[in-house]
Amino acid sequence: MTEWLKQAVRDVERDPETVHRLFPQATRRGGAGARAALLKALVRAAPEPLERVSTLYWQGDAGERREILEALGDLGLGAGALPLVRDALRANDPRLVAAALGPYGSTWLDDHSFRQGVLKCVFMSVPLASVAGLDHRLDAELLRMLAGYAAERRAAGRPVPSDVLERL
Repeated sequence: MTEWLKQAVRDVERDPETVHRLFPQATRRGGAGARAALLKALVRAAPEPLERVSTLYWQGDAGERREILEALGDLGLGAGALPLVRDALRANDPRLVAAALGPYGSTWLDDHSFRQGVLKCVFMSVPLASVAGLDHRLDAELLRMLAGYAAERRAAGRPVPSDVLERL
């Protein structure tokens, strides 16, 4: 942990409001994992951590949003952060969609939303290996949806992604 990050974590633990100033610069100044460390400090220190994390997400750029989504599984926020995941699943940025289907999204999304997210990954050429818990959540309905997608691709004379074929 860099000296900058150590001080930033102490600052957030002392005054959670400082996260708004520190979070945007965290990766540049604190290195990989710095934003996750600040989020953990925020959750420990803030009286309403879900509200604070949500505010950072809604005010953040795509990179900040992605890192928040990736960290959600380690923050202990329960199902409360699902609106952030649902927002990311509506995005056109494949990095956000992939992050939305990380460990947190895979744990908390209902079956219908999870299935739709997996199909969106397929449509966006996001490797299915990036979907956390896919093998555990792969059910008959998702298999049916993937088979339908594969049939449409074949009918159009287009290739079917190999990671889809592996699951059929």
